Amino acid sequence: MVLIEAEGLSKTYGNLTAAHDITFGVSAGEVVGILGPNGAGKTTILRMIAGILTPSSGNARVAGFDSTANSFAVKERLGFLSGETALYQRLTPREVLAFFGNLHGMARDEIASRTEILEASLLMSDFIDQRCGTLSSGQKQKANLARAFLHDPPALILDEPTSSLDVVTGRFVLDAISQARESGKAVLFSTHIMGEAEVMCDRVVMLHDGRIMDEGSVGEVCARAGATGLTEAFLKAVDKTETK
Repeated sequence: MVLIEAEGLSKTYGNLTAAHDITFGVSAGEVVGILGPNGAGKTTILRMIAGILTPSSGNARVAGFDSTANSFAVKERLGFLSGETALYQRLTPREVLAFFGNLHGMARDEIASRTEILEASLLMSDFIDQRCGTLSSGQKQKANLARAFLHDPPALILDEPTSSLDVVTGRFVLDAISQARESGKAVLFSTHIMGEAEVMCDRVVMLHDGRIMDEGSVGEVCARAGATGLTEAFLKAVDKTETK
């Protein structure tokens, strides 16, 4: 069952095309990575799918709901984490979760139950009642993950979820993504770290200058490029694109 879909998505800003004719899907129980350097169009694509940006053309769906026409229905079924996501500095993570749980229309006991589960699974007990303004970057990212997972959505979109994290916390975030896949969620995440994608992704979408260069499993992409790893495959795809 395909839970995240992009079909011919394009986004232009004047003479600049940030995303051009993007088409792919993410099924339940699958992790798909959008790979590319900063400025490749990854965040633009994720925000169009999440219903935050309106596409110039094409459409996107989450759990069968159109991201533009039914953005509220999409947000109910989607956990979204952006590199620019900020926490309310005066609130504690527990209070942040209560606030967003109310926004999602969750009952008080349901919020409490989900908070307890996330506190344990994300190892948040030591800081869940501290103000967010006092937390480390790793603790803040755990709190943001909890916020995205709170309403137990079937689909997750995570934009550079390990950016600026230390190795230990970054590994913890990747473990959370693996657990989400095992529970049957569709996970779409962006990264410029090829090693992460090699370990995590069932499929990858390689992006350059707002266009898809290649898509498939890590093995398929590397085989087509005649490469031993994703970094080499990506660089060969860029060279091929720029010599056309």
